[in-house]
Amino acid sequence: MKKIRHIQIMSLVGVSLFLSSCETLSQGGFTLPPQGTGSTGSNTGGSGSSTSSGTITQAEANTGIKQALNNGLQASIKTLSVKDGFLGDAAVKILMPEEARKVESALRAIGMNSLCDQFIASMNRAAESAVKEASSVFVNSLSKMTVNDAFNILLSGQQDAATNFFKRSTSSELTTRFSPIVESAMGKNNVSTYWNQLTTAYNQLPLSNKIETNLTAYVTQKAIDGLFVKVADQELKIRQNIGGARNSGILDKVFGWVDKQQG
Repeated sequence: MKKIRHIQIMSLVGVSLFLSSCETLSQGGFTLPPQGTGSTGSNTGGSGSSTSSGTITQAEANTGIKQALNNGLQASIKTLSVKDGFLGDAAVKILMPEEARKVESALRAIGMNSLCDQFIASMNRAAESAVKEASSVFVNSLSKMTVNDAFNILLSGQQDAATNFFKRSTSSELTTRFSPIVESAMGKNNVSTYWNQLTTAYNQLPLSNKIETNLTAYVTQKAIDGLFVKVADQELKIRQNIGGARNSGILDKVFGWVDKQQG
């Protein structure tokens, strides 16, 4: 009898551990939708359809989050890759490197505003050229996204969960892709020339210290930072349906379901 009781207890422990693992997968208590085809047509009695059940399938969730992310990513790239995409937007505009701000202040104080403005504009032009390369990097990252990744993004409760996913999965490749483009664009936009003029003029001032900055690395990182600022903006619009950002049936269905889960 004791042996049977022991087996029962161990079985209960096993079930408890299994349910605990399911709880982890279901994101803090949310119930994961069933697997299925993701069909949005009329329910004919098959278990794959979710139209009449008030839920969504895992396939629909996966499709929905990828569509949402692709929409947001492409919109961000389009916004930033045009002329003044960086320069004309205070939220992402690339300013002088922090360690060179004293250069800017000193030169503006002696009437060299034009040179400073030209240099800042040239850095932003380089970023606008480089950001176009992000599209293929993001598409590659989306293709590798798993169902678990999708649900982590959908149900984490974080308004920038998708943006953080892409930061983790694309930053290294973006840096590799952006760097040569930034370097080339800086040459075309005379960034190095303006920088040399700036530092030469500054180094001739009394009591100045020599300024050394890796401009390619600086502009590359600022371009990536600015891109993710815009991606986060787009993600928020879709999550909160700002301006009708859920502009397709699948987006409306998936994020409407998420709203109910988190409500």
